[in-house]
Amino acid sequence: MSVDRRTVLSGAALVFSGALGALFAGGADAVPAPRGAAGGYGPLVPDPHGLLDLPHGFSYRVLSRAGGRLRSGEGRVPGHCDGMAAFRAGGGRVRLVRNHENRADAPLPVPKVPGLVYDPYARGGATVLTLDAAGEVTGERVGLAGTAVNCAGGRTPWHTWLSCEETEDRAGTAGYAEDHGYVFEVDPADPRRTGAVPLTALGRFPHEAVAVDPYRGTVYETEDAFVAPFGLFYRFLPHRPLGGVGSLRAGGTLEAMRVPGVADLSVVQEPGAEFPVEWVPVPDPSAARTPVRLQDFGPRGITHAQKLEGCYWGGDGVHFVSSYARGREGAAADHFGQVWFHDPRTGRIRLEVVFGPATDVALPGESPDNICLSPDGGLMVCEDGGGAQYVFGVTRRGAVYPLARNADNTGTAQAPQWSEFAGVTFAPDGRTLYVNAYDPGTTFAVTGPWH
Repeated sequence: MSVDRRTVLSGAALVFSGALGALFAGGADAVPAPRGAAGGYGPLVPDPHGLLDLPHGFSYRVLSRAGGRLRSGEGRVPGHCDGMAAFRAGGGRVRLVRNHENRADAPLPVPKVPGLVYDPYARGGATVLTLDAAGEVTGERVGLAGTAVNCAGGRTPWHTWLSCEETEDRAGTAGYAEDHGYVFEVDPADPRRTGAVPLTALGRFPHEAVAVDPYRGTVYETEDAFVAPFGLFYRFLPHRPLGGVGSLRAGGTLEAMRVPGVADLSVVQEPGAEFPVEWVPVPDPSAARTPVRLQDFGPRGITHAQKLEGCYWGGDGVHFVSSYARGREGAAADHFGQVWFHDPRTGRIRLEVVFGPATDVALPGESPDNICLSPDGGLMVCEDGGGAQYVFGVTRRGAVYPLARNADNTGTAQAPQWSEFAGVTFAPDGRTLYVNAYDPGTTFAVTGPWH
């Protein structure tokens, strides 16, 4: 991304290319439009502490930083902070469940707490922060341990967190004692209630994120594969839909999405383009011999997409992100990021948003990653590309604005580097935005004059 475009982004609201009507819950008339000509909160103000640049009137609090001490006394705060969600805890309190995308050589592993460990040789997992009504951290503990490369995930309608392993390493590789590539459920109120049990029926593949249909109980899953053949978009039909804590252990049917006539989603470049979809049973969800994306889905094949990342439910459907596509890496066409919408009622998908300079040099970004809906019906996007890293906001009317910029230079003055953002989510009351800087792992609470 060019320096000139970065400079522009720091001081102006811009416009996406896309048909945004279905992207935001409630529609264009549900909530008054944001103030200002194009939405947003104005230019970002450099942070004198060199951590997080925000618009005027906004402030942040560092809730947790890798290497500190967990308040539970269980060990140090793990690194590589990634996906996250916020849950009500009563009395104005909030619990944050936060993933740690630790591989086998991670220097700050999730501490191994008895009863919460899946594989004693894996270093990933999740932690739980408890905040009081004033936003102060009153507790921080392990919620899941002994898992690997816990990237993103998603919340359930029964108020638990589904933590996803973005790997498919088998027992005996990377020093692991167990197979990996699973989804695990974490109860933020009582992690021992859920333990460290893989939800094997949801498949074994490099999971990125999940979203649960709150009306039907269907679980949607993205597969983050950046090497061809790329990942798939899945749905899981539980035997006990919306059954509450532990119900996904009862099993179900895993299916992969086929878009007839479209082998690779990257060939679709026009926002608003719609297609019917078919759902094809996965031959072997356990990937005992062959990775799922390489299995035989019949003569009509299956639909792939490079770097399927964020996945969330909003309005009447599920939204999912393809972070980028590169022809030189095997994609059918290039793009800098897409947001898709699937409507289960109509059985169709639609390309909602196209990112980046391939569409317009004034557009933000490349490599959208974690995404959430904001209380005003807009969108928050964590960027995971080159150069400076931003959290962008998008209004319902398609105006794009910078909300935060990572000011923590982990490189040098001559070769600066800034970590990606991850885990963007709002407090249940909509008054605080929580977000992680991946490395060094830092969790921020951002407050200000939200529209």
